[in-house]
Amino acid sequence: MTIPVTVAIERLAHAADLPLPRYESAHAAGLDLMACIPADMVLAPGKRLRVPTGFAIALPEGFEAQVRPRSGLAATHGITVLNAPGTIDADYRGELAVLLINLGEAPHTLTRGMRIAQLVVAPIARAALVESVELPPTARGSGGFGSTGLS
Repeated sequence: MTIPVTVAIERLAHAADLPLPRYESAHAAGLDLMACIPADMVLAPGKRLRVPTGFAIALPEGFEAQVRPRSGLAATHGITVLNAPGTIDADYRGELAVLLINLGEAPHTLTRGMRIAQLVVAPIARAALVESVELPPTARGSGGFGSTGLS
């Protein structure tokens, strides 16, 4: 079941020719974000770029937006979102930007209008922290990274 939510979006002047972010399939979880760059940019292996999108949004209170990698860029070229998922808070009103990194072996050229990331709007829960002297036990306990095995 999907949760409908209305999000105001502002097209910035330098994105006048770009379409609004959109869902590319009927059941897609994320809106595709595009590169709003004046000219091609080359993302060299091991390097990162802050890529503007040309849009700002106003999320309703109680929601966040997560900037996530596009699986095709990651699988084919090693391009991913460095701070994945990047979080857009409901009170942020600036231009959305995507921090991309090239983990691949070859330079990758970004072009204007290229789909570079996904934006997933999600409800948030605010934790009420209760300090405890000791936490209740579980079967896993304090086992950390890799403690549950690989299969």
